[in-house]
Amino acid sequence: MWDAGAGEMPRRGRINERMTTAETIRFGGRPRQMGQIEVEIIVSNALDRERQRRGEIGLAEVRSQRIQDVLVDTSAVLLCLPADVIARLGLPLEREVHVETAAGPLRAGLFSQLHLEISGRSGLFECLQTPAGTSALLGAVPMEVLGIEPEVSTRSIRLLPEGPGRSYMRAYGIG
Repeated sequence: MWDAGAGEMPRRGRINERMTTAETIRFGGRPRQMGQIEVEIIVSNALDRERQRRGEIGLAEVRSQRIQDVLVDTSAVLLCLPADVIARLGLPLEREVHVETAAGPLRAGLFSQLHLEISGRSGLFECLQTPAGTSALLGAVPMEVLGIEPEVSTRSIRLLPEGPGRSYMRAYGIG
């Protein structure tokens, strides 16, 4: 750990090198920091799904990908996908946006028409493009919309109730 009295703070990449066994655990065969949650998602091109629903293309032609080890990141707003995944899905670029990251500000592509499925819940979303080969991040907005919250004690996600009288969806101005 960094000692404030010892002088300059170590560079960011060196902090993880100093982690003790008690501070790091193995998850899925790889070292992970305590409290990290990873999930599996299925992403697909929503336009392809609609064309398949209308009978214009077969199910095998719907561009889709299952992604494991997606990091649940409540400090991220949207779903963040690597450029190579977005290219395989053929998602349309909506616009370039300015993004604040841990490494500093940058510009990124905001892509639309993404169908996202997590633990049986699904919806249509936008996603931010990250460099090819990086990990996908599941941000707060898709989790909120799908009624999913992180369960840190079990390193998993919890589905919020959807039933009558118990739904996580709130719209008090209606009715």
